[in-house]
Amino acid sequence: MHRKQPLEAKSGAFYKNTAMKIRRISEFQYKIDFQNREEQLTAYKASFLTSSLGKIYQSIPWQKLVKTLGLKDSKKGPSSIFSPRGKIALMFLKHYAACSDRKLIEQLNGNLDYQFFCDMYLPVGHRIQNYKIVSAIRCELAELLDVSKVQTILIKSWLPYMSNLSSITTDATCYESSLRYPTDVKLLWEAVSWSYKELKSLSRIAGVKLLRTKYRKWERRYISYSKMKKKRRNKRKVLTRALLHLLNKINGQLDFVEKMIPQSFLSVRYRRRRSTIKLIYRQQHEMFVNGLKRIKDRIVSIDKPYVRPIIRGKENKLVEFGAKVNKLQIDGISFIEHLNFNAFNEGIRLTKTVFLAQKLTEKKVKVVGADAIYANNKNRKFVTRHGIKTDFKPKGRRSKHRKHQDQLARMITKERASRLEGSFGTDKEHFLLKKNLARTRKTEILMIFFGIHTSNALNIGRRIAKKAKIAA
Repeated sequence: MHRKQPLEAKSGAFYKNTAMKIRRISEFQYKIDFQNREEQLTAYKASFLTSSLGKIYQSIPWQKLVKTLGLKDSKKGPSSIFSPRGKIALMFLKHYAACSDRKLIEQLNGNLDYQFFCDMYLPVGHRIQNYKIVSAIRCELAELLDVSKVQTILIKSWLPYMSNLSSITTDATCYESSLRYPTDVKLLWEAVSWSYKELKSLSRIAGVKLLRTKYRKWERRYISYSKMKKKRRNKRKVLTRALLHLLNKINGQLDFVEKMIPQSFLSVRYRRRRSTIKLIYRQQHEMFVNGLKRIKDRIVSIDKPYVRPIIRGKENKLVEFGAKVNKLQIDGISFIEHLNFNAFNEGIRLTKTVFLAQKLTEKKVKVVGADAIYANNKNRKFVTRHGIKTDFKPKGRRSKHRKHQDQLARMITKERASRLEGSFGTDKEHFLLKKNLARTRKTEILMIFFGIHTSNALNIGRRIAKKAKIAA
């Protein structure tokens, strides 16, 4: 048997083996030479282009995007901190960094890579203080964005780095909006609470005595109900009936008070919120009286009345609330074929998906990978007529080529399941699309667009770097 080595011998061997790994800080610490600032910046920028963010920077056709979106430097007033190209870059950077607007500006102030990416360089001692500039730029670009035009510009730039253009995959997913899980009681209470506060404010302006309501009583009842671990049906029914009655009463008084004050006091946002709450009352009243569980175009959020419940049928999440997107993927690069906040059947969009792929690549589609929901009779006739191979489960008698057909179908299904469905998780987990934090319909679409194409730009950038390495 081997004898155990003494502790001193062990520790000596350890220090002997690790001695080469220990270095003095002064040996590798770099000192910035502020006298040769231009040379330093050139060296930093060359280093930036080798990073992941630098790869995204090289893959994007900046000037074409600026021209397509119609961005220009304002000649009137103070000059903008961000150039037109910098505004677009800031949106890509937002999804690459995957952080809040405040954190993004904080990192931009002290990170040279981020400044190079946004086409700017902050002098020493200068910092951007207003983090709301990110939101302002997002709203500006949301008004100008045309998804179809911008995607066409991007793919024309990326085509030299894409292969196998005749094979595509398609599937749909939901990019959820950031909102609390809606229930009828929560929605009604939010409508009552907002309407009552506005009634108090407008009654004071109009000089009208505030309408007597039992708001305080039902506020206490709602708080007690929300604290219940098990919300029984009879309790929910009583509270829903009372909130409907209270909301109707407050709505009637608001209509009366609005006629007594100048219309200039009523903002556009106020009018929109009022019309939304009136629609919520009608929908909830109809559901409560008729005992309906579902209703067409049901509103689930006062702040986001455009969001609809989308039934997905997943094991852990039956319903999702957000934008449903039918995605087209060509050689691992994803594009938006259709985006809507209303639920739609993606199975009927296969024909349009194929035509979009042929328009973007100018190549005939020969192979399509799609889920079972796309395998309806109309789509089967379409792919047969155009000689397109699919992974649809075949109908009818077993063909003599069935073995080869099954082998091809398995390859197509593997490609779809790994690359396309994997891109859904990548976008949501790493590019800020798990919960869409935008507050309006247009900015939500903008966030989804830039989240998807930031992931694409990183993939293309890696291919550009790989091609340049092979060429060198």
